[in-house]
Amino acid sequence: MIKKIASLLVSAALAMPVLAGSPPGVMVASEMASHSVPRLNSHSVLVLNGVTGEPLYEKNIHQRMPIASITKLMTAMVLLDSGVSLDQAVTVSDAEIDRLKHTTSRLAVGTTLSRKEMLLLALMSSENRAAATLARTALPGGTATFVERMNRKAQSLGMTETEFHDATGLDMRNTSTAADLAKMVKAAQKYPLIRAFTTTEKHEIVSVRNRTLQYKNSNALVREGNWDIALQKTGYIQEAGRCMVLQATVGSQPLIIVLLAAGASSARVNDAKNIKTWLEAHPGSWLAG
Repeated sequence: MIKKIASLLVSAALAMPVLAGSPPGVMVASEMASHSVPRLNSHSVLVLNGVTGEPLYEKNIHQRMPIASITKLMTAMVLLDSGVSLDQAVTVSDAEIDRLKHTTSRLAVGTTLSRKEMLLLALMSSENRAAATLARTALPGGTATFVERMNRKAQSLGMTETEFHDATGLDMRNTSTAADLAKMVKAAQKYPLIRAFTTTEKHEIVSVRNRTLQYKNSNALVREGNWDIALQKTGYIQEAGRCMVLQATVGSQPLIIVLLAAGASSARVNDAKNIKTWLEAHPGSWLAG
């Protein structure tokens, strides 16, 4: 039995060869072995063929690290799974003030919106108070019960390297791996509202005292409009660095891309663009027939 397992591990390693001259720890699919590998800034990277599930690029995919607002994809799934009314109005309270990181928010205490609009702000603009309000109001037992559900959902998806402590991602104890986050993206893309809200470019709300506020998508790739993106989420806290997950079509192929712990605000976007350029340069090597 042990020999059989060892043999399978060797076979998997051979299918993802490390290229000569490639960055340390980077593996690419065998069909890309003759092509140069992009050097990406992100500390952890996973690119999966969305049809076959084949990994095309791997770097530190099982290294656990904070995931910041990538958390909000799980928040959205748990909310939608709960069956709670999305049309019901909910109000931002003092409980949503960030006393952990002391971040600010334009969503003032007292702002009342439908759950649906709160979810849009949480997914599109990564609005922390919106996500926290949803977690507090969705279930009997409040936020604690909601976070319990998030962890239960993660386990049901086979995300064994993941743990949640809040619904926003401000808590650095929200940790996962690129391998697990690819599973979360695959699950989240089955929810039409999550696909729609994460790819909405901008939205306007009326806040307290009838103030009109403009919100925009937190992902520059969505705002630029040059990608065919089905789902995305960005994240940032100091401990996590710049993070991004995507399901996007490159060529004719859907891909899942996970980028964690990029070092600068533009680095995650540049990494995504470099991956796209690399794959588009060699379509015959990886596109599923």
